[in-house]
Amino acid sequence: MESKEQQSTPDSAASAPQPRLLRLPARALLAGVAAGIIATPVQLLCWWLDGSPVLQLLLRDTRLAAAILLGPGVLPPPLDLDLAILTAAGAIHFLLSAVYGLVMMPLARLPSWAAAPAGAVAGAALFGINMYGFTSIFPWFAASRDWATFVAHLAFGVSAVWLTRGRR
Repeated sequence: MESKEQQSTPDSAASAPQPRLLRLPARALLAGVAAGIIATPVQLLCWWLDGSPVLQLLLRDTRLAAAILLGPGVLPPPLDLDLAILTAAGAIHFLLSAVYGLVMMPLARLPSWAAAPAGAVAGAALFGINMYGFTSIFPWFAASRDWATFVAHLAFGVSAVWLTRGRR
């Protein structure tokens, strides 16, 4: 018979540390979302440095993403702030960011010196998938193929890997 100290209670089971294997996917999901947040201002900064109309491009890209859920009818102007479009675009952006964070999870196990370059290569690969692969299904994404979007994908990849790694 177990002593009182050995008996398992719901509270003690819930507070027990989880194995690293179970924590890593959750960290990768959150790292993907955070990397998606980081990549957005990087892209905005690139557009600004290029002298491009930042707000117009942001609203355009918002509609490009929203059209995945809402259909191509949301693509035509006006390029204004529409809550349904912003919500759909945000959902697509963060869902893909979370999934891509999971996909990049194995890269977080690389040594420190290899993690950032591997993240950048993965970001470049995501740019190819998003801007060339997805355009076979969603041809309107061709409008986003620019150097700023490429740099944002690099920032996403590096951020996702480093954030998944955590403190080591």
